Amino acid sequence: MPLRSRLLGALALACLLPGCGGADAPEAEVRAELPAVAPPRVEAPPGETRIDYALFDARLQRLMQQPKMAGLAVAVVEDGRITWARGYGETVKGSGDLVTPETVFRWASLSKGVAGTLVAMLAAEGKLRLDDPVARWAPSLRLAGGLENRATLEDVLSHRLGLPSHAYDDKLEAGEDARLLRSSMATLPLTCALAACHAYQNVAFDAASEAVEKATGRPYVEVAWERLFRPLGMKGASLSHAALHRAKHWARPHGNGATPEPVEVTTSYYRVPAAGGMNGSVLDLARWMQAQMGEHDAVVSDAVAAQVHAPRVYTPGEARRMRRFPQLSSPAYALGWRVYDYAGRRVVGHHGGVRGSLALILFDPELRTGVVALWNTANGRAFGLEVELMDMVYGLPRADWLKLDTPPQAPASPLADVPLDQLPGLPPPEPAGPAAHDSESRAQTGR
Repeated sequence: MPLRSRLLGALALACLLPGCGGADAPEAEVRAELPAVAPPRVEAPPGETRIDYALFDARLQRLMQQPKMAGLAVAVVEDGRITWARGYGETVKGSGDLVTPETVFRWASLSKGVAGTLVAMLAAEGKLRLDDPVARWAPSLRLAGGLENRATLEDVLSHRLGLPSHAYDDKLEAGEDARLLRSSMATLPLTCALAACHAYQNVAFDAASEAVEKATGRPYVEVAWERLFRPLGMKGASLSHAALHRAKHWARPHGNGATPEPVEVTTSYYRVPAAGGMNGSVLDLARWMQAQMGEHDAVVSDAVAAQVHAPRVYTPGEARRMRRFPQLSSPAYALGWRVYDYAGRRVVGHHGGVRGSLALILFDPELRTGVVALWNTANGRAFGLEVELMDMVYGLPRADWLKLDTPPQAPASPLADVPLDQLPGLPPPEPAGPAAHDSESRAQTGR
């Protein structure tokens, strides 16, 4: 059995128990110091593969004919190699400026996996512990009854703080300071006991960036560049509003109107960089996925990857959100990552969305195969492409998960044309044990 399988098995058994225990960097200068990286393969490789790349490409071209799509970039890693990458559509709808695999998009909540990995790396080096009280490393976070002295960094990264879902996101979006908001969370009533439920957070999750800064004595963005982006050759990656606008070629976000129009890039989620501050191209995201698969062990070790992918808390609310994909089951949350059973295989991934930009990643760590996608509209129509690709990987019968063949009189899907931040809330599930309650109040977090 591979080392990662043994590590994950042990961690999964241990960590499903409830008690399991910035400022902008000189990004232009850092980018100039990036090591030479061989150009990724962007064409399907010759030889044996279960992925029908021509069919997948044809499906994505049909997707882009939908009027609410603007631009899209998709990449595939197969057997550890970037085997395919494409850009579709435009950076600004109607502009003629075409999306390429190097076009920079916002990653939204895919940022959380970066934070989880950085914290786990520091833990592996003995600079902090995942079971340290969060108060030791992120003093801005305050919880009712002084629970910040019992809540751990692991609880922060797995959304097990007991706070109401998306606590103070509205105030963050209104321009309030993230650290001051965390300090005022002591006034919020808890929805469950500490570590007993999952409720998705952004403001509280960003305590992770504060912890990284205190443990290293350096800005979060600098640590991310030096420990991850630079050694992985993620040349387009950045963590600020200013860096997005400095990018040579970036996709403007669009709203969800009948004809999508560009919308302003706000600074809200750049002010919680661990939760939603990442920018990068789909090739950067593919390289990031390779690292999570074990292709760059000198950067992200097998032990670190096993730690961040080990499930900490069941999330039955995610099962309801993903119910149109029956092969995805047993959803759980790890450290900045979601984990699923996919027709008997374990897969790791995440979705993300900020205003006018959406993102996804889904991969099988054992097969070292997966897919990433970024697009610049507030429309969830592209969700499903990851399932069409992974069905090919597993040899499952082909299905129209993108709903491109749905008769016009029938809705494409209950979620397909609704912006992620406007999806209706769902009632909380019945408790199914101390680690099985999910109190998320939104049908899909998006961020």
